[in-house]
Amino acid sequence: MPDYEFRMNRLFVEGPIEAERPIEADPVQTNYLGNVLRLDAGAMVLVFDGRSGEWRARVERPSKRRIELVPQERLREQTQASDLHYLFAPLKHARLDYMVQKAVEMGAGVLRPVMTQHTQASRVNVERMRANAIEAAEQCGILSVPEAREPEPLAKVLANWDPARRLVFCDERAAGENPVDALRALPPAPLALLIGPEGGFSADERDALLGRPFVTPLSLGPRILRADTAAVAALAVLQAAAGDWR
Repeated sequence: MPDYEFRMNRLFVEGPIEAERPIEADPVQTNYLGNVLRLDAGAMVLVFDGRSGEWRARVERPSKRRIELVPQERLREQTQASDLHYLFAPLKHARLDYMVQKAVEMGAGVLRPVMTQHTQASRVNVERMRANAIEAAEQCGILSVPEAREPEPLAKVLANWDPARRLVFCDERAAGENPVDALRALPPAPLALLIGPEGGFSADERDALLGRPFVTPLSLGPRILRADTAAVAALAVLQAAAGDWR
């Protein structure tokens, strides 16, 4: 495991980050640093912007209602963002928040809500999704915040798919082949993972997926999993067998 600094508070900022160039904290960060953590001038935090690596920054308080973060030194160079696309049928509120956070922790680089026939949530708050992605990145030492895309119908996603990217979808009706073996047998290619809604894919949607040459169905075993549980399980298997855990 890389030598992360876990004890210091960590914030995502709108860069660029440069040594001694003050960055003004936004109102939410100002309240958190000043009223929740009660940090005084001179305290140190970590900052990152997804482009400049991770920096140690000094807290300055020009006034009671303003906080500036002054970068001192770069602690970690920027790493390449994850190329794993995570597609999912949106859930409602708190469970969607949880699923997004866990997907980011598990290495998703692009978050793509997909509307299916049995999707429970009719609307997706993309800004809230991005806020949850930022929070997960802040807490877990991640240097790049995943891209959060607008929702699209499944049919449109499949019609516009880049066939060079392998799409793995969790199929509750798939044969019980060992998922690790199935993933290890895939040829090298960029990857995407699709988790369906709690009601499962419709028969037409499943046929549409299985009819694409770039699609691989994946069994998650004999148990019925909730969508947010399936997300963590599938991402763990995918990363272990064909992703960046190998």
